[in-house]
Amino acid sequence: MRKVTFLFLVLSMCFWGYAQKYSFNGLDMNMGNLSRLSDAKTRSISPENFTGESGKGGMADPVKDKGIRNKANSANCARTLGKGWKVNPYIIVNPGETITIAEIEGPGAIQQIWMTPTGNWRFSILRMYWDDEKEPSVECPVGDFFASAYNEYAQLSSLAVCVNPGSAFNCYWKMPFRKKARITIENINTVEDMRLYYQINYTLTDVPEDEGYFHAQFRRSNPTKGSIHTLIDGVKGKGQYVGTYLAWRVNDNCWWGEGEIKFYMDGDTKYPTICGTGTEDYFCGSYNFENQKTHQYQEFTTPYAGFHQVIRPDGLYRAVTSFGMYRWHVLDPIRFDKNLRVTIQDLGWRHDGRYNNQHSDISSTSFWYQTEPHAKFPSLPSKDDLEIPKW
Repeated sequence: MRKVTFLFLVLSMCFWGYAQKYSFNGLDMNMGNLSRLSDAKTRSISPENFTGESGKGGMADPVKDKGIRNKANSANCARTLGKGWKVNPYIIVNPGETITIAEIEGPGAIQQIWMTPTGNWRFSILRMYWDDEKEPSVECPVGDFFASAYNEYAQLSSLAVCVNPGSAFNCYWKMPFRKKARITIENINTVEDMRLYYQINYTLTDVPEDEGYFHAQFRRSNPTKGSIHTLIDGVKGKGQYVGTYLAWRVNDNCWWGEGEIKFYMDGDTKYPTICGTGTEDYFCGSYNFENQKTHQYQEFTTPYAGFHQVIRPDGLYRAVTSFGMYRWHVLDPIRFDKNLRVTIQDLGWRHDGRYNNQHSDISSTSFWYQTEPHAKFPSLPSKDDLEIPKW
């Protein structure tokens, strides 16, 4: 118990020191400066206040707006209560439809997003545009953005992303913008509506010159080609890489995580500047993520890294093991000045002690900040190529 108490005190001192290191500018809030007052304005967008305007929340009318989609979706429940009583807590996104869920005039920063979508999380595409962008800086299936690729709940507790019962997605990535922010959600499902509850909390405040723009990109290799999965490439500009989420489905009966992650930056060609020593090492685990007592994979979730989801074969339709893991570079961002490419090897063991070049199904979401403009993202896979088939 004394060891745990000592560790807690050390971590608290580290967090306090980190909090005191950075000056308060209306964007960065933490335990060290919560008492500092500022002129920043707090606003929030939800289906009960689509614009986030001051004094405009909870105005849907269960009588006048009844029957108008996304105007009063809970009109029947609130019919005896009137305005102000949870009249429109969600929206419906039709098959093939794209809805703008936030449009904000800056400067400012999104500080927290909560949402809970129905349907297949791979079939809901989240996009974010900063200032006057025509191409998104964020383009990702909503499940993968919140480290939940498999359409199954797995608890995750970290500084950047939290997934809470039953399908509550939360992120705390800071997303500054200088002129405008726009967020859309597309339902690529061809047969089912999506019901979406959401809240986007943001601040209106000045944005310092050295603030980069938030980016997130999804990619999938199914299977990997040459036993290499590319997380991002062609990134140009000055920035810093801050996070990785991988959804990894293994097609071999062996340990699968020997592959090294590599960061090629600022002119690197054949060899990278940063080269890890193995997949479980990069995600801050060791020795196969194995619980030595149970001889099973051991899930864990921590502030900066985790191996939070293991979906095991069931002896029938679930024939392969699927994993979800994340690594946030919060205190150790990977900084680049000109360009960046990130790859991971799909490498396991053969039974005779040699490495095994695998052909796994790997999906990744990469998170980074950079100056604009950014390079155009590769096209998302088709609906069928996004889907993880599930009985």
